[in-house]
Amino acid sequence: MSSPDPATTEPGPVRADPDLAEQLVRLTRRMHRAQQRHMEDLDIALTPAQTRLLRIVDHYRDQPPPRMADLAARLEVVPRAVTTLVDALEAKDTVRRVPDPANRRVVRIELTETGRSTLRALRGARRAAARDILAPLTAEERDVLGGLLSTLVDGAATRC
Repeated sequence: MSSPDPATTEPGPVRADPDLAEQLVRLTRRMHRAQQRHMEDLDIALTPAQTRLLRIVDHYRDQPPPRMADLAARLEVVPRAVTTLVDALEAKDTVRRVPDPANRRVVRIELTETGRSTLRALRGARRAAARDILAPLTAEERDVLGGLLSTLVDGAATRC
């Protein structure tokens, strides 16, 4: 009797491997620490939440800037938390509040030029951190890992 073709069979139930889960957590922490080191070299002092808010605002670059409520929904936090984040980022001149031209009661958040350059530097720090962490792998192993991560990210996106 022949075994089923793995390319055409549905995956079975997934059992969480505690060792794999722990390795993923450790790798995530290591990546975060490496990125923080590279950010320190660039003299960028942002919290992870501030960094995430900047990235979310940047996703709106081809659309009207997001409202505070849009940011709260994307960050899955209460609007007051977004106000605190925006206040801190505005003090660093990375974002600015702008009135909505269609409704003056609505405030939108847009990146400043400083915010755009900060994001470029953050992306560079993230790439440098990934290079550090992935250095022990061969090019082929990095390609395989990239494919596996894409599968996991794409699979998670379809469930959300």
